[in-house]
Amino acid sequence: MSILLKNGRIITASEDYVADIFIEGEQITCIGKNLNLKADTQIDASGKLIFPGGIDPHVHLDMPFMGTFSSDDYSTGTNAALHGGTTMVIDFILQTQGKSLHHALGEWQGRSNGNAFGDYSFHMAVTDFNEETKKEIVQLVEEEGITSFKTFMAYKGALMIDDRQMVGLMNEVKKCGGLVTVHATNGDMIDFLIAKHKSEGKMEPLFHYLSQPEITESEATGRFADMAYHTGVPAYVVHMTCEGALNQVRDAAKRNQRVFVETCIQYLVLDASLYQQNFDGAKYVMSPPLRELKDQESLWAGINQGTVNVVATDHCPFMWEQKKMGLNDFSKIPNGHPAIEHRMELLFSEGVSKGKISLNKFVEVSSTNAAKIFGMYPRKGTIGIGSDADLVVFDPLKKHTLSAKAHHMNVDYSAYEGKELTGKCECILLRGQIAVDKGETKVSKGYGKFIKRGKSSLIV
Repeated sequence: MSILLKNGRIITASEDYVADIFIEGEQITCIGKNLNLKADTQIDASGKLIFPGGIDPHVHLDMPFMGTFSSDDYSTGTNAALHGGTTMVIDFILQTQGKSLHHALGEWQGRSNGNAFGDYSFHMAVTDFNEETKKEIVQLVEEEGITSFKTFMAYKGALMIDDRQMVGLMNEVKKCGGLVTVHATNGDMIDFLIAKHKSEGKMEPLFHYLSQPEITESEATGRFADMAYHTGVPAYVVHMTCEGALNQVRDAAKRNQRVFVETCIQYLVLDASLYQQNFDGAKYVMSPPLRELKDQESLWAGINQGTVNVVATDHCPFMWEQKKMGLNDFSKIPNGHPAIEHRMELLFSEGVSKGKISLNKFVEVSSTNAAKIFGMYPRKGTIGIGSDADLVVFDPLKKHTLSAKAHHMNVDYSAYEGKELTGKCECILLRGQIAVDKGETKVSKGYGKFIKRGKSSLIV
């Protein structure tokens, strides 16, 4: 099958020009002016922007958490992602303490195989690093194409590892050419504050936020950076929310250390004032929590400075009835927020349309940098000859309003209900197939496939 896109304004991380794109099979085979090539399908992209398909490297689909599961599975989650211009996601496999990494891999493959609409890959979250799991790292990197390993500095007794395990994992991953990512918050300090608030009868969602002050994130970020510096492993901080943590990375740069930084769309557009609304604040209970307006300013500045490299979602939705598990105790509210469908459009509307970032920077942080950092570039994350034909035809002027009534995510509320955006995804192509066109899914469940990844590029 062949497709010819005519007269689109092509935007990559470094380029901005009007041209035609010719696709054969799954790849782009020609880019040029006034192409006169026969195609099975022709798309007029005049007046539209064409971006590389978005890459969201931080999602949790069908994830077991706090006695329940996140409400989007691989089918609904990747379909919703496609509607929002995200053609590739990376999910987190969570090792069960006491069991092997490959046991966890088998569980996640059972959930994902044959169920995805869009392409996907895995990070391996290591929650029990020992001599046996140590032996599994090289096989995951070299045979499975899983080259990134997540660690948690919080959730003690379930996901958290101590500093000794962290350093051991870092040394092993470095030898294998992998990357270590981190949930950087001080778990012991957070547990102390949770217990303190609960002992004082403070049970509202606001106290989720007050149990995770900025210092818990900045301290852990600095400690992680120090351990990564000592071991020399490529390092990546997930879902950074605040100025204090970002300043830890800036300080690490003074000793010539490179620490990659991801923030999430919610931390750029929502703030902690949302916790001041009784139990409705549970919609915004996530970890780390939303922060202050000064933190938003710092994160936007970090994007433009090149310190913040990726804008993801940490998509982990729960139905309202699931959120109500914590109706009388904030510590029992499932942590998570639905955003997989809205990331690209929110970032364009709040960033590009409002003059905070350029079009090129938009592509860089929504797609290209993730492809480079996680070993998929130039197959993914750019518009080039030989690259996968993952493309977003985007109307930069179309206004629309976000609502739970219209989204495709399997969650019965929207964290952005009634928000008007400028710019909308019109047509999405995935590996040479029209995946979504004008709001209608055109590919079948199972079209999305697992993407094996290579080593990280240390230059983005």
